[in-house]
Amino acid sequence: MNLSSVVKESKSVQSDGLVETVENVISLLRGESGKIGNLTISERLVKLEPAGEALVIGDLHGDLESLTGILKNSDFMQKMSRRKDATLIFLGDYGDRGASSAEVYYTVLRLKLAFPEQIVLLRGNHESPDDLMASPHDLPTQFQARFKENWTAAYSKVRELFAYLYNAVLVDERYLLVHGGLSPDITTAQDLAHAHLTHPEKEFLEDLLWSDPNDTVKTVLHSPRGAGKLFGKSVSEKVLRKLNINILIRGHEQCEEGFKLNHDGKVLTLFSRKGSPYFNAHGAYLQMPLSEKFENAQQLIPWIHKF
Repeated sequence: MNLSSVVKESKSVQSDGLVETVENVISLLRGESGKIGNLTISERLVKLEPAGEALVIGDLHGDLESLTGILKNSDFMQKMSRRKDATLIFLGDYGDRGASSAEVYYTVLRLKLAFPEQIVLLRGNHESPDDLMASPHDLPTQFQARFKENWTAAYSKVRELFAYLYNAVLVDERYLLVHGGLSPDITTAQDLAHAHLTHPEKEFLEDLLWSDPNDTVKTVLHSPRGAGKLFGKSVSEKVLRKLNINILIRGHEQCEEGFKLNHDGKVLTLFSRKGSPYFNAHGAYLQMPLSEKFENAQQLIPWIHKF
């Protein structure tokens, strides 16, 4: 796969081309189950073997320039071509807000088709089910401007994709990766795998997509976002202990430096885009060895790349 060619295609692809790409990825995701390379997939949970190397990319929100910069600077496409234990994990929020949402979706999905066993697409709050949809949701406006009278087919197909994206990634004894945050009631990996099935009766999916860590909250508070919760250090410690995990890695929050730590290093947030409407000084991504076991996110700072 040639990145420059795909990015060029993303800028000229028409509605039917995006629809076809999304359909191919949905078909691929629908068939993912059990052992696939270094992944073991159960419902909407991915368990990743603690081997090789991982690239973790946070919120992109239609920032094609940041996405292409990360892929080029990390040299990760070449690594995936050479090594089957190189895994790329997206933390969700591919579109909305930024000007190049269609282009980002197209590029990310083409990556998934090129490296099906090595790329994990997590669901963000901007890929929520209808009753949790982020507001303002500007994807329709962007698609109308981009695809003109054919925009509804592309938009509807991208919305269909959301339900097939993953809830979480677990790396045994190391990391839990989600888009948003933790529910205080999570006790087993099955709660993560089945979060979309138990929604809305249980709040697992809402919290995984929408919640935020807070260093002043003792347990949980209602979130000012209107969905999810603010969760305190005690929740992080309890849930990670039950899952036998050391560190939560998540996106969802704009970070001035591209990343931040919460809960005395139990939580790492990555934000991988820059520019309007966030205007953070830096974006960041994480490129780390999976075999090493870190106890605290402070130890991951040398593996975080700011741009």
